[in-house]
Amino acid sequence: MNDCAVFPARYDVIASICEFVQAGAEAAGFGEDEQFRVQLACDEACTNIIEHAYGGENQGEIEVKVQATTGTLTIELHDNGQSFDPENQPELNRPLKIKTEEDLERLQAGGLGLHFMRTIMDEVRFHFDAREGNTLVMVKRKV
Repeated sequence: MNDCAVFPARYDVIASICEFVQAGAEAAGFGEDEQFRVQLACDEACTNIIEHAYGGENQGEIEVKVQATTGTLTIELHDNGQSFDPENQPELNRPLKIKTEEDLERLQAGGLGLHFMRTIMDEVRFHFDAREGNTLVMVKRKV
């Protein structure tokens, strides 16, 4: 399977993007749990694109490419928003401990999307080109 679609950068469209990606995960032979994890990584990535690259809804589009082969799924998300440098994002290298409401509020402020993507997917790569925009490539291999 090799498929591509363009979606408006809106929160209410993220579920449709995740369904598109889930079809690729199914075609690659992933079970329901793996399909759910891939959708979670996709949801986080799309939310980040809308919030950070575009600065809010209706500012652009998200191009989604899905390539599925037996046991491997590659998801490519492309946008024309503000550039993103993952090297400037702190790596979360400690277990998540939520004991108080304040801990939860700090986590809800952001910063976990990239952590989830890196934890769930086997590869997460970013590329920015001034003319072409941002490209995020996520790869998941069946275990």
